[in-house]
Amino acid sequence: MDLGLKGRGVIVAASSQGIGLATAEAFAREGAQVAMCARTKKTLIEAADKVRQDTGAEIFAQTLDVTNAEAVSRFVEQVAKQFGRIDVCVANAGGPPAKNFLSITSDEWRKAVDTNFMSVVHLAKVVIPYMQRHRWGRIITITSVSVKQPVTDLVMSNSVRAGVVGLVKSLSNEFGKDGILVNNVAPGYTTTERLKELAGVVALAAAATPQAIYERWAAETPVKRLGEPREIADVIVWLASERASYITGQTVLADGGIYHGL
Repeated sequence: MDLGLKGRGVIVAASSQGIGLATAEAFAREGAQVAMCARTKKTLIEAADKVRQDTGAEIFAQTLDVTNAEAVSRFVEQVAKQFGRIDVCVANAGGPPAKNFLSITSDEWRKAVDTNFMSVVHLAKVVIPYMQRHRWGRIITITSVSVKQPVTDLVMSNSVRAGVVGLVKSLSNEFGKDGILVNNVAPGYTTTERLKELAGVVALAAAATPQAIYERWAAETPVKRLGEPREIADVIVWLASERASYITGQTVLADGGIYHGL
């Protein structure tokens, strides 16, 4: 199936590992030009080299702190200069740490807002004008099933990422007339470093092993297993494609069915 992504200019934030890396690779395999960014230079360069080698795609990689609005603006300008256009932006960032409410400081709340909400604002504000020029664009955020069903011990994620959903809906309403579609993908329990950290915290509190926590989460999921980053990436790539041209303002759950609502 031709997804219509060949030659598209794509930005994938936080793409040195996990879901971000799987997403960058998936776009590259579709023939897109992919810009990758992350905070840590070594892991980013290694990831970019691997994607470039495995797919033969044109890859632009640069370290970036997505909480820095000026740095985001410079990065996007460089990507636009390199690719000639920006068609897709996948806004992604590592989630806030697992902590109970009374132990969270005001600075930690501010950091969570900057990392998981304002980073989307910064990216969207800069990429939208480029998309308007061609009257075609896709902005896709990556949050968590916690935007639909709060996850124990993730009070910051439960709170801040719900704001991202409101932003997604607002942007979809405002810029649909410009051919720009804005959607959110909400993964469930997916085998990433983030999940490993959460399992460690939960295991410590429950006097169990991280492996036991993984097994419990898999048992609670209707498909009886944890998700893989590539499975989330496939959903993101489809939403960015011509095959999803009438979908906007939505949160698409890629959670193995663990969300219990209708």
